Amino acid sequence: MRVNRSSELEWSGVQTFMKAPVCLTPEDLRAGNVDVAVGGAPWDGTASGLSGTRLGPRAIRQGDYISGSRYITHLGVRVNPLDHLVLADYGDAEVLIGDTEGTYENIRGFVGEILAGGAIPIILGGDHGITWPAATAVADAYGHGKVGIVHFDAHADTAPDMQGSLYGHGTPMRRLIESGAVPGRNFVQVGLRGYWPEPPVLAWMEANELRTHFMAEIHRDGFGAVLERAVDEALDSADHLYISLDVDVADPAYAPGTGTPEPGGLTSAEVLWAIRRLAAEVGMVGMDVVEVSPPYDVGPDITALLARRAVMEALTGTAMRRIGLTEPDYLDPRSTGSGESRTYRTSEGT
Repeated sequence: MRVNRSSELEWSGVQTFMKAPVCLTPEDLRAGNVDVAVGGAPWDGTASGLSGTRLGPRAIRQGDYISGSRYITHLGVRVNPLDHLVLADYGDAEVLIGDTEGTYENIRGFVGEILAGGAIPIILGGDHGITWPAATAVADAYGHGKVGIVHFDAHADTAPDMQGSLYGHGTPMRRLIESGAVPGRNFVQVGLRGYWPEPPVLAWMEANELRTHFMAEIHRDGFGAVLERAVDEALDSADHLYISLDVDVADPAYAPGTGTPEPGGLTSAEVLWAIRRLAAEVGMVGMDVVEVSPPYDVGPDITALLARRAVMEALTGTAMRRIGLTEPDYLDPRSTGSGESRTYRTSEGT
């Protein structure tokens, strides 16, 4: 494994996530003592809305003013994740044009390779259908029924089928539950709103004990209170946590580049805060970030930027957990104006 930091220019060099070194096999991951591996699943063959999410992994990886720099200290918690974690990019799962089942098998095997290499997989989609094979691979590694999912989304993705097909970006959570890979009680959903699903699907969700937090609850009680409930549920529902982030959980004002935007969602700040807290306070064994559609993004790729920052928050939270910063909603006192904090060390010293 070779690190090339000859240039920190965002448009220069190989477009890996944060200019991380490339690993190609589980043996590479183990040889490099890699803690977290970012991989892509550039598939949008089962999206019902606007296409283009196959371009999501590339957009999330490319173009960031901090790419290639090790000075990425999170200013809220004063932790640089690269001081505590070894990060690599594992490339992309192979997509088979016109072959959904074969592509899903490839994604499942791809994520399994990352896990076999001892790393936490963070998978960049792609449409939300990729969560079925990706989360199944994590359940394969940790035990079916042992993994819970916190699922951020405007939509439940629990449809019985999509025009007769079991594969689709509106069905993956149902497939995971019906397969036994992840029990319904191990699902915590956050941010659902709009006009779908219909009553029969909601009844199925209730019968299978999904814990669902609609935007109506968030509007009434505040996101902070609802996130506390979600954290508690994630802790009691399973031995291990997988995070699935559909960027359309955010209001289209913050994430316009997605196939099925739904007004009335979370802010980008709320999404990032929630991801970091889950990674730090609960800990995660896998994650996906899906439904970024670059052709429909606006401005300086603001949806891809949100997705990229969500991955960085997950990395920061994972690093916080490693060094013991697991108290609820930890913030460094120097960043909140409330005084000095514990000694903070980076690779450059205090």
